[in-house]
Amino acid sequence: MKKVLSKNNLCPYNFNRERIHYKVKPVSLKITVCCLRIWYNTFRKRADHMKLKLPLGLKSYEKLKRENYYAVDKTLMIKDFLERGNEVTLITRPRRFGKTINMSMMAEFFDITKDSKDIFEGTNIMKTEYASQINQYPVIFLTFANAKGVLFNVIQQIKLQLQNLYDKYSFIFSHLTEFESSNYQMIKENLLHVADNNFNNINNTLSFLMEQMERYYGKKVMVFIDEYDTPFIEAHINGFYDDIRSPLSSLLHNALKTSANLQYAMLTGIQRVAKENIFSDLNNLTVCTVKDEEYSQYFGFSEDETKNLLEYYGLSLNEEVKQMYDGYRFADLEIYNPWSIINYASRKKLEPYWVNTSSNKMIRKAMAMRDRAFDRDYEGLIRFGTVKTFVRMETSFYEANTDASLWGLFINAGYLTIDEIISEKDGIYSLKIPNEEVQKEFQNLTAHYLKVSETTLTEMFVALKYGMKEYFIDRYKKMLLEFPSYHDLKDENSYHVLFLGMCAWLSNDYEIISNKEEGKGRCDIILKAKEANKTSYVLEFKYLKGAGKEQLKRAALEAIEQIKEKQYDVNLKEKVVYIGLAHHAKEAELIWINK
Repeated sequence: MKKVLSKNNLCPYNFNRERIHYKVKPVSLKITVCCLRIWYNTFRKRADHMKLKLPLGLKSYEKLKRENYYAVDKTLMIKDFLERGNEVTLITRPRRFGKTINMSMMAEFFDITKDSKDIFEGTNIMKTEYASQINQYPVIFLTFANAKGVLFNVIQQIKLQLQNLYDKYSFIFSHLTEFESSNYQMIKENLLHVADNNFNNINNTLSFLMEQMERYYGKKVMVFIDEYDTPFIEAHINGFYDDIRSPLSSLLHNALKTSANLQYAMLTGIQRVAKENIFSDLNNLTVCTVKDEEYSQYFGFSEDETKNLLEYYGLSLNEEVKQMYDGYRFADLEIYNPWSIINYASRKKLEPYWVNTSSNKMIRKAMAMRDRAFDRDYEGLIRFGTVKTFVRMETSFYEANTDASLWGLFINAGYLTIDEIISEKDGIYSLKIPNEEVQKEFQNLTAHYLKVSETTLTEMFVALKYGMKEYFIDRYKKMLLEFPSYHDLKDENSYHVLFLGMCAWLSNDYEIISNKEEGKGRCDIILKAKEANKTSYVLEFKYLKGAGKEQLKRAALEAIEQIKEKQYDVNLKEKVVYIGLAHHAKEAELIWINK
């Protein structure tokens, strides 16, 4: 049958229906297909270009909604907040898990000075009976996220936040009594001096503002404070804790405990500052950690939320993505790191993103104050990927320097996650490193823990992984020279434990076996490759007192012979390398033999 088309209709960009009749030839069909392909590719590129922007580092919920960003709907958090009715709620979560954007959302919803209906249009909260609560309360919203570094910057950033609040509500101070006017002038004077390096007389800054806000609006005040503990953590790390402890605690205490003008308050941070008088005698304070069910679904991405986001940007939630960014558990929920998922969607590269977002000084300083018992558990964690131990998450480590609160800090900061609650009553938990991304950060922590160079260790284990014999031997000897004290290297077990502690570099690629019966004896260390085509390693350690280079070489050869004789590699397949290591103090000789 002859088909009749319009010449114009051959071009997909022209939808003119005028019919100019002619017989279609094969060449015309080729042109049609070519034009359709061009049209499809152009449409696809335009569609990709029109996709919603990714909210990388975005802190404002208003900007998120108004400026065409991809948004995961967490608005039912507002419903939970109102229904629970706790006067003060503290939520502890790791950095970059959505605390700031959620607090901005809460403030935006309740703020009586705004009209936010268009921002929340179509969201889950507007489908509930609480939609009527939008823009019905005077709101204080503060973030201490930038209160970092030296004392001057911490004080300056907090005072600037308070200045912005007073500027926003400047119109409510027009009808003050004589005494109120005096207090108002004194508060303004103190806030204006951002360079005086002290927090004197800021105690009533928030509580005075709340009093005036309730008088003006006839409603009690909602208070939202993001990263409330950052100044305390920074002060502890940098040595000026006593300079800010009392005035900052009093500022928060007067607003959250003694003020009669508070409706509800919500604070977020990494951990609870318990010993200061911020929360003392606050009977209805609710603290929600990562082990608690309350608000667990609102921080981080669920698997469905992660899958939907990645598919929208042309990616899939495969096993590689899960191994890199999954693994967190908040209460009974499986949670993905939102910062890493968003960065992955943006850059399309499976790389660590979260570990580069902030300094780990807090963890490193805490590890420097550890007890000996912590070392045993930490080395077990590196070796097996899990540890069963006592955990305390309710008190910050710098207030109670115990192993239990140190493990709690690892959880609160996002370096570990709870694998199993063995006894909540007795505080016994099974912990694990959540994913490969965080595993890479443990390599740096372990270098700090061992007091050796991160670069040297990285190069040493990369050389081992790729079978670069001479590089591995060279870096191993260099690592021993960097090790701070030869007094700690006093016997064969010392070197064995040292190497085992460094195996955080290898746990993604190897099963680490130590002092386990293999063949006809107990091997020192076996690195069993997880992929069949990769090389496995058997390591045997020797130690000599007062030995020279030749004696060390003979001892290293003896180690190789022991590996062969005892058949430590009986359960290894494919490629295997034997490594004999002989030591005296910071001297070592290594023999590397391919099986």
